[in-house]
Amino acid sequence: MAIEHIKTGINGLDDMLNGGFPKGRAILVSGACGTGKTILSMQYIYNGIMNYAEPGIYVTFDEVPDKIRQDMLEFGWDLKELEKNNLLALVDATSARVGTTSEEVHALSPSQLDLDRLLVDILRIANKIGAKRLVIDSIPAMAFQLEKESEIRRAILKMVYVLSKKDLTTIMTSEIPEQSSGLGLPQQFSKFEVEEYVADGVIVMSFLGTGSTAIRTIYVRKMRGSKHDADMHPLEITPQGIIVKRIEDAFK
Repeated sequence: MAIEHIKTGINGLDDMLNGGFPKGRAILVSGACGTGKTILSMQYIYNGIMNYAEPGIYVTFDEVPDKIRQDMLEFGWDLKELEKNNLLALVDATSARVGTTSEEVHALSPSQLDLDRLLVDILRIANKIGAKRLVIDSIPAMAFQLEKESEIRRAILKMVYVLSKKDLTTIMTSEIPEQSSGLGLPQQFSKFEVEEYVADGVIVMSFLGTGSTAIRTIYVRKMRGSKHDADMHPLEITPQGIIVKRIEDAFK
């Protein structure tokens, strides 16, 4: 039986993915600061709602929802309107993480910052709005209370299993240091170096070059159960969001 794919709706990325993300799988999106992880993740959610009638949940551990709403208006994405219509749930986990209260409709309390309570909350919201897409931004922030690698691996494994049973197609983000392939050092794909083994797919976003000549790039490190383009492609952040370009267009 062929694996069903969920289109991201991101110009050029679905071509790299042979049609999109495998349905119900968890995809790790890794990159250094400023590479476009949050934009790609929200574009995936927004396109799902607008183009494919698939409501979504965005759980933020790194930024307060109001700032995300403001930032996404730069691309013409009115998240408040989608929230009003129960098509999008922005879950504030940042406030609980830093120990402050939240006025958001969907928010975690400090007592809910363990994985089991988080999953219960995600599944409750998914049932309420009929969510098909989910973003966890980010795994390092979510796992800040865990100390041992074995605990982190177990937590991520459990999360991936539970979400896949619910048929949610999930992006998990992870920030990694800026890396250079010319130094002879092993490449890092995640904060704890276990996430890439648990995730069904790994997408790496980075910068190529420095200063005014630097370009953003993206490549698919792995995608279980699906053929994919393994070449590094340039990407551009436009007023409409991310566009993945052809390799031959990189230096035009």
